[in-house]
Amino acid sequence: MLPNHVRIVEVGARDGLQNEKAIIPTATKIELIDRLSACGLETIEATSFVSPKWVPQLADAEEVYAGISRKPGVDYPALVPNMRGYDRARAAGVTSIAVFTAASEAFNQKNINASIDESIERFRPVLERARSEGVRVRGYVSTVLGCPYQGDVPVSDVVRVSKRLYELGCDEISLGDTIGVGTPVKARAMLHAVSHEVPMKALAVHFHDTYDQALANILVCLEEGVRVVDSSVSGTGGCPYAKGATGNVASEDVAYMLQGMGIETGVDLDKLVETGWWLAKQLGKPTSSRVTRARMGEPELS
Repeated sequence: MLPNHVRIVEVGARDGLQNEKAIIPTATKIELIDRLSACGLETIEATSFVSPKWVPQLADAEEVYAGISRKPGVDYPALVPNMRGYDRARAAGVTSIAVFTAASEAFNQKNINASIDESIERFRPVLERARSEGVRVRGYVSTVLGCPYQGDVPVSDVVRVSKRLYELGCDEISLGDTIGVGTPVKARAMLHAVSHEVPMKALAVHFHDTYDQALANILVCLEEGVRVVDSSVSGTGGCPYAKGATGNVASEDVAYMLQGMGIETGVDLDKLVETGWWLAKQLGKPTSSRVTRARMGEPELS
């Protein structure tokens, strides 16, 4: 059974831009988010209140959040790693946050120099404060279908971490194929296992498109009952810790597929394609979106 409506969580302004080698001007980030707001998206992840030492590309989080034109009815969450990040986000006016960990011990150690348990303990007080202040929390679980360091990740580990985040108070759990190695059968089995411990209505999927499997993986997850899909305009992003891992699945391609299946998203595909084309020009590189290339051609890069 396919859904009547799917919520697309646009992660390009955070997950996409944080992996760019060059520092993107603050004004460009603000314009990107405002353009995305005009596309009809319900959720646009705006930035990350992580230490500039670790993510210099998003060092202007306060300026970006202050500069965007927040559209009524649109959620603009921000990623926070700890209480300091939470306090910064709340001072900036953030009302919805995200925290992150991995299902792979090896990845967590390489990525944030902490075990899974240690990473969760770091943001436990964040979840407690958020709950007391009525702030919605999303939990990211990365490497759910493979890790660049340990290889296969046991499904039992994905289930355990997802369940723990949900029990600690995360309203939504996003299951991420960080290096894009998943295939439909594996994606379905992983999601099915997690849904035995976390309600399907609280689950989202986040696929990278390294092997052109993302759309197929999304489809089988929709068939299983998922109603929330992460994507990134123009396919920006990637995993800096995984050799060969390309960006997130392009929002334009996800919206086109869903629209063609008669599934409502509220997204204006034409405006989204224009935004993806515009962003590719700002970044000085071709878009990975097949839909945008088909409709707009390659942008003229300076």
